[in-house]
Amino acid sequence: MEVILKEDIGTLGQAGDIVKVADGYGRNYLVPRGLAVEVSRRNIRMIEEQKKQILRKTERERKKAEDFATRLSEVVCTIARKVGEQDKLFGSVNTRDIEENLTAQGITVDRKHIVLEEPLRELGEFPVTVKLSAGVTAEIKVVVVAEN
Repeated sequence: MEVILKEDIGTLGQAGDIVKVADGYGRNYLVPRGLAVEVSRRNIRMIEEQKKQILRKTERERKKAEDFATRLSEVVCTIARKVGEQDKLFGSVNTRDIEENLTAQGITVDRKHIVLEEPLRELGEFPVTVKLSAGVTAEIKVVVVAEN
């Protein structure tokens, strides 16, 4: 049986793909759960139209993410921390600290999108990558300074 996938299914394919599956799997699992529809001319046209809508939507989201990335790349995130001997921090600067600083500047970024290989443990200027969406990243400058 051939079906058109309505959602991405890891083992079968992406939404909109036409795949061949066992009759029972298609009729008893995929179609009743709304994960796929049987192949017909009408369904093929419907899925093609949905693909076009999805492409337009993802293109708009990508454009919006790129605009946000250019704004975000101009941001400097300054974080003050207590320091000990040899300019070593008491504690460290992690993604939560960066997220809080960005929020205080009026920029909303989920900390899961902030890529920090390891917490920052010394004073200085560090480039930090922020993943906004598929393929769109921005780099912000994080400056760790001594607290008075």
